[in-house]
Amino acid sequence: MKRSLTSAVLALALALPATAALAKAASPQNWDYLQPDRDQIIASLNVVELLKRHHYNKPPLNDARSSKIFDGYLKMLDPARSYFTATDIAEFEKWRTQFDDFLKSGDLEPGFAIYKRHLVRLQQRLEYALGLLEKGVDSFDFSVDEELLVDREKAPWAADSAALDDLWRKRVKDEVLRLKIAGKEPKAIEELLVKRYKAQLARLEQTRSEDVFQTYINAFAQSYDPHTQYLSPDNAENFDINMSLSLEGIGAVLQSDNEHVKVVRLVPAGPAEKSKQIAPADRIVGVAQGNGEMVDVIGWRLDEVVKLIRGPKGSVVRLEVIPASNAPNDETSKVVAITREAVKLEEQAAKKSVLELEHEGHGYKIGVIELPAFYLDFKALRAGDPNYKSTTRDVKKLLGELKEEQVDGVVIDLRNNGGGSLQEATELTGLFIDQGPTVLVRNSDGRVDVLADDSPGSFYKGPMAVLVNRLSASASEIFAGAMQDYHRALILGGQTFGKGTVQTIQPLNHGELKLTLAKFYRVSGQSTQHQGVLPDIAYPADVNAKEIGESALPEALPWDSIRAAIDQDNNPFAPFLAELKARHEARTETHPDFVFTRERLALSNELMEQRTVSLNEEKRRAQQADIEKRQLELENARRAAKGEEPLAKLASEEEDLTAAAATEEKPDPQKDAYLSETGHILMDYLGLTSAVARHDGQSAGLSSK
Repeated sequence: MKRSLTSAVLALALALPATAALAKAASPQNWDYLQPDRDQIIASLNVVELLKRHHYNKPPLNDARSSKIFDGYLKMLDPARSYFTATDIAEFEKWRTQFDDFLKSGDLEPGFAIYKRHLVRLQQRLEYALGLLEKGVDSFDFSVDEELLVDREKAPWAADSAALDDLWRKRVKDEVLRLKIAGKEPKAIEELLVKRYKAQLARLEQTRSEDVFQTYINAFAQSYDPHTQYLSPDNAENFDINMSLSLEGIGAVLQSDNEHVKVVRLVPAGPAEKSKQIAPADRIVGVAQGNGEMVDVIGWRLDEVVKLIRGPKGSVVRLEVIPASNAPNDETSKVVAITREAVKLEEQAAKKSVLELEHEGHGYKIGVIELPAFYLDFKALRAGDPNYKSTTRDVKKLLGELKEEQVDGVVIDLRNNGGGSLQEATELTGLFIDQGPTVLVRNSDGRVDVLADDSPGSFYKGPMAVLVNRLSASASEIFAGAMQDYHRALILGGQTFGKGTVQTIQPLNHGELKLTLAKFYRVSGQSTQHQGVLPDIAYPADVNAKEIGESALPEALPWDSIRAAIDQDNNPFAPFLAELKARHEARTETHPDFVFTRERLALSNELMEQRTVSLNEEKRRAQQADIEKRQLELENARRAAKGEEPLAKLASEEEDLTAAAATEEKPDPQKDAYLSETGHILMDYLGLTSAVARHDGQSAGLSSK
């Protein structure tokens, strides 16, 4: 299919008419050298054809799609609406419903024209910012009572250059004020910002035709869904390197967030996760090699930052990070040194512990199996090694050991498990059910493939709970969904990530296309996409679902359902859920860790609603002090409730965590509030079912007399 498709597209490309003239704007820099080449034209036609034939949804490429591409492209280029003017947008509007026709005919010029105008405007803004800084940072008057709108996603486009000048005066003033409050001296602030803007100008001059093409085609591809994307030849090579692990990194999934690079999740047992100094939603603002100079990466493209972070095994990379736990507008950063290394399979392996629990005056033992990923050592398996490692084999062994220890129930801990082997998710499900379907995969042609456990009998039949959170994704959601649909376990914790789609890589004549071609469904017929798995009893979230998760991504495919693969028989948990929730709420209403998490999230949500920031230094410092005071009060309330010493300042907590990470070999399950509460809920359920069984037995005895 690939050879004939490319040939057909090549024939079409050779017959293309001459392209239209570019829309130009006066600029000191001449961007006319940025022109699409024949390889890019052919690749664009290939992408059009592949999405038409093979994308899961196969939506038509029409005027409505064109409008999505137009809006998505402008958002990629100018997410904060701070470069283009209303006049620029009015000029581009003539193309709003024509991108479908341009793409079908291989005409890339309009996409290039918009990008070149973006470069002109960006150059003008950076030069204006440098002009402001030439006057010195002391030229800004921080006693004036004015505000900056920081959430500009839906702000009106600036009317003209004068309006952009005023916006950028405020932006630069805000950056200076942030750094000033963070404790930097005026001279250091000026040097940092001048260096940052000059570096961005220098990178503009290095813009290649491929940069333009990649951005434009991705605006098209990602109008279908966020996981469908074009990979340029360089990025395709990077992707292959990441998949084969021939070069090492820090074990973090990153994404662009306006001018920052944000951490989405950490790879279990990876260098970043083991450092205990990086967390999801942290922003990376600087990268240094070993003891070298810290490179400011604000405003850099994601792929450029990734290249800096990646490097040979055993080498050290230092990251300057603004923690997600900071108050909004608090630019206080920290530097984290991480040694690059491969994630070792044995470090991702399942681990067991036993939770000693006092519940209603009795002692219980809860077996805990922590599962950081769904892994399978394919290399050892293919080599015929009888001791190859796999999730299912390891968990089965651990379950056998827990049975010997006579635990009263088992918790499978899938928190932060980003997924892995689909085969292992299916086989692991088989340890806990008799036999039957485990997951459904619906392809773009509507065909549904059923993956199943064909082995009769289950290895573990005892009481069970599955603990999940927002960072439990993909294979984790398949397993948790199966346990919920078979009524085999109570699902506790947080709403999961919601990635329920399958991607494949299709080589092109120029680069590669990663496209979504299938969707996962639970055996109940519900998709895991977008919604994820909803717990039977929810715990307070420790990350904001608006920032992390599938539903936070633009154009994410929706949740839906298909025909169930199993009969939904009586749910044994249903009669007890209301009572279990009531007991859980009573137990955690005043629990220090649960109270802290709930109140911290409430404060975070409150602060996220703020759309503007004050540029008055006195007001800004007062606001910052108030936020830090509230955060410190939350932490010290938790410490007081647990009989611990209060903190004098929040920075001490990070130092404590770093010290703990260096000395503590293994986390203590007894100190994990969510794990302990999961054990209590499981014991509540056992107590309730035992009471019903005793009552039923007594009733049967009476009726038989």
